[in-house]
Amino acid sequence: MISFEFPVTERTRILLRLEYLYGRLAYFIGKDHPHDHHAALQVLFELMETASRADLKADLLQELERQKQMLEALRDNPNVAEETLEGVLEEIERASSQLLALTGKFGQNLRENEWLMAIKQRAGIPGGTCQFDLPSYHLWQQRSAEVRRQDLRRWAAPLMPTADAAEILLHLLRDSGKTYHYVARKGAFQQMSGGKVVQLIQVAYDDNLELLPELSANKYALNIRFVNAVTGETRPRQTEQDVEFQLTNCKF
Repeated sequence: MISFEFPVTERTRILLRLEYLYGRLAYFIGKDHPHDHHAALQVLFELMETASRADLKADLLQELERQKQMLEALRDNPNVAEETLEGVLEEIERASSQLLALTGKFGQNLRENEWLMAIKQRAGIPGGTCQFDLPSYHLWQQRSAEVRRQDLRRWAAPLMPTADAAEILLHLLRDSGKTYHYVARKGAFQQMSGGKVVQLIQVAYDDNLELLPELSANKYALNIRFVNAVTGETRPRQTEQDVEFQLTNCKF
């Protein structure tokens, strides 16, 4: 099976982008080659742009508090594992405290580092970080992998509370999902929403089909069509075959 996730709200879209970027950051920091650590720096710069919204911190704190209140209402419920519930509540409390401890604009520690900002500026130019353009950066790349890794972790540390908050919220959102099995006749499927709004939609199907799902959703209807995933075609065509798939709606 192959699965695709479609964010329905802007908040979910930001959470998924943060998850994607922080995942790449952890991967590249864990590697040893200078090229990998260059890629890690580029991800740091992408995070600066993605999470620089002034209201992101407030949005995350608001959603964490809302989830905390909903989960606290489940205490003493015989159908809920108390130990698991308390563990999640502790994670939410910890993530909220770390976010509240953040001061200044997101990534301010990076913006105040002139050396990093010089790299960021040159990184936007094709081949702009060659050794003759940034000799001090070339010198840094010649240091041991562990020294570079410590620097990267130090630069990334003030950003990590946002990563933890996004991870918790996406975990709760995905766990809320309800899965249904459907068939898209000749590659098309429509479902009336009845005014119900979800935050995340997952579509899963046999990965041998070589198809891609295209989705549009609002509070009135959900439309999915499966198109042929042929490389090089400028306009993908809707398949003529019936497609069995799983549809998961995730909503806080």
